[in-house]
Amino acid sequence: MPILKARQKRARNPLDPEEFRAPLVEHLEELRTRLLRIIALLVVGWVAGWYLLPYLYGFLNTAIQNTVKETIGPGRYSEAFRNAPEAFMLKFKLSFLIGLVLTFPLIVIQIWGFIEPGLKPNERKPFRRMAPLSLILFVMGASFCWVILPSAIGWFSGFLNDFNAQLIQEPGTMVFFVLKMMLAFGIGFQLPLIVFALGALGLLSAETLVEYWRQAATFIFIGSAILTPSNDAFSMLMMAVPLVVLFVISVYAVKIVQRKKKPTEEWEDEPDA
Repeated sequence: MPILKARQKRARNPLDPEEFRAPLVEHLEELRTRLLRIIALLVVGWVAGWYLLPYLYGFLNTAIQNTVKETIGPGRYSEAFRNAPEAFMLKFKLSFLIGLVLTFPLIVIQIWGFIEPGLKPNERKPFRRMAPLSLILFVMGASFCWVILPSAIGWFSGFLNDFNAQLIQEPGTMVFFVLKMMLAFGIGFQLPLIVFALGALGLLSAETLVEYWRQAATFIFIGSAILTPSNDAFSMLMMAVPLVVLFVISVYAVKIVQRKKKPTEEWEDEPDA
């Protein structure tokens, strides 16, 4: 009898993953709900971006023009459209990109919200902290990009002095570049959360991360080259170097989490008396 009761107790163990895996239909319904929310967020962000565009564009474009003019001198920088419809298409694309930048943290929260119900109770606690951390890291990435972009733009513009040439480009070109870079940095700064999540789920160990740090660094540099829209070595280094630092921090975070999990797992694996 005691053995039978022990088996029944183990069968109702709250740490049993099967006890907390929703049926396939419920997962699909949850996925549908989350996707609809993401689409709604994008639409709202797009509309907000449409009305915010004149103010944001004026602020960003003025900052960019000042940086370029300080580098190459006044009278050598101008913007021009080639045809009338380009102005509408520029506003259409820029407003969507602004909306995407504004709503991306909320979209990430929806993604974490979809993942959380499929986790065991002891796995949910660290995941609940990831949504606010994701927002903080996104803001950090976008802010870091904004701080270093003037130096990058000035560095690129400086090569015009070697040819004593004017810079004539389509309006919004540099603003579009800045927004894409800020979005790329915000996404790239999610790397520690991804590493931490894989470690919390037991899919990656700190020892494995340390052993394969060279491969991880190579992956970071390749990913930075893909994410940065300009595809140049300077922009890649701007993203890759802080990501390597964040990767090292995330390795220590995984060590701490797995060190805390070991006593619990050892207690769970003890045979019943």
